[in-house]
Amino acid sequence: MDKLRGILLTHFHSDHISDIGDFNLNSWVAGRPEPLQIIGPEGVNRIVEGLNITYELDRGYRVAHHGAELLSPTLGILRSRTINAGVIVDQDGLRITAFEVSHPPIEPAFGYRLDYAERSVVISGDSLVTDTIITMADGADVVLHDAMALPLVKAAETALRAAGVTRTATVLHDIQDYHASITDLQRLVNEADIGQLALYHLVPGPRNPVMTAAFSQGIPEGAIITEDGMVIMLPAGSEEIVIE
Repeated sequence: MDKLRGILLTHFHSDHISDIGDFNLNSWVAGRPEPLQIIGPEGVNRIVEGLNITYELDRGYRVAHHGAELLSPTLGILRSRTINAGVIVDQDGLRITAFEVSHPPIEPAFGYRLDYAERSVVISGDSLVTDTIITMADGADVVLHDAMALPLVKAAETALRAAGVTRTATVLHDIQDYHASITDLQRLVNEADIGQLALYHLVPGPRNPVMTAAFSQGIPEGAIITEDGMVIMLPAGSEEIVIE
């Protein structure tokens, strides 16, 4: 955690920003030597401003308890960086490119491509499969893409409506147009040269082997469903992809 310098945000839905405070605290305690930078599209400054206000009392308590020599007060304050689509980092062999994705009604929402030591990773954020993602994913070693098992979501919606749980059913109906369906992901692997497609941000999230098996029906051949704690390694100077 002491090596952490920045966090790339794809967009500002709560499930994509709610852990920032924990990352900030744990990297601060671990000895991060400079303020943590939160990087994202227009509006990231408001997120950071709000988090700094929210955690102001917490920072004060921890400095008073552990001392400023251990926890420098300035290192607990987040910094923001607003970016546009394009290359946002090009330093020491690392190149990070932000690109717009389709996650309506959010504009802009970003995905990222990271290139280093002749290896590459693309992260979709939450998005439908678009021409831009196909272009950015072409030639990537690993593409991490959100995925929705549309038949399972529709079945859950139908069951909830039949049970009279209309509010939740409406939410399930609304989300069907802003996550990549399994069918859309097949287009991605057909049109882009990808070493490994890894599915994350799964909707609905599989909670047991039966649900995982149901979710896996129809996913592109060779794609993997990620799990918390999974590590994907790309050794420099090779084409090897190691998954643990």
